[in-house]
Amino acid sequence: MELFLGLITGVLFGFFLQKGQVLRFERQVRFMLLQDLTIIKFMATAVLVGMVGVYALHGLGVIALSVKGTVVAAQIMGGLLFGVGWALAGFCPGTAVGALAEGRLHALWALLGMLCGAAAYAEAYPVLQKTVLTWGDYGKITLPQLLGLSPWLIIVVFIAAAVPLLYLAERKGL
Repeated sequence: MELFLGLITGVLFGFFLQKGQVLRFERQVRFMLLQDLTIIKFMATAVLVGMVGVYALHGLGVIALSVKGTVVAAQIMGGLLFGVGWALAGFCPGTAVGALAEGRLHALWALLGMLCGAAAYAEAYPVLQKTVLTWGDYGKITLPQLLGLSPWLIIVVFIAAAVPLLYLAERKGL
């Protein structure tokens, strides 16, 4: 049942990626040039909905939170590599798979690059495990835990900050 729900969720996410036109290479490039904020608006909306959904399901006892450890150096380096790869390929993992599903064969190059990056990470993992993956290790902690606040307060603050920014970007035609 969990695999089926995962499949349904993935198909729905792909549908929304396609409908939001964030799979288009041209839109990806315009985002990188800060000329079109459709992708950031899509991502921000997904994060906000995800925060509410995850904490609502957790509060109802439907799911258990599985928090990944916070390792600052690893997250900074991973974010930089992800961003450089995205800028060079014009796709992130989700949009590359979605673009391929639309028949855009050039997305195969992005997926190949991602697979090569994953293989390189797997090979480098023993060294990274003793170095980068220990720098700034705060363990499994969430922002609400760090601040000692209710997750719902954090969610409300994020929504209160994001909605006006999203509205402003929409009004400016970005």
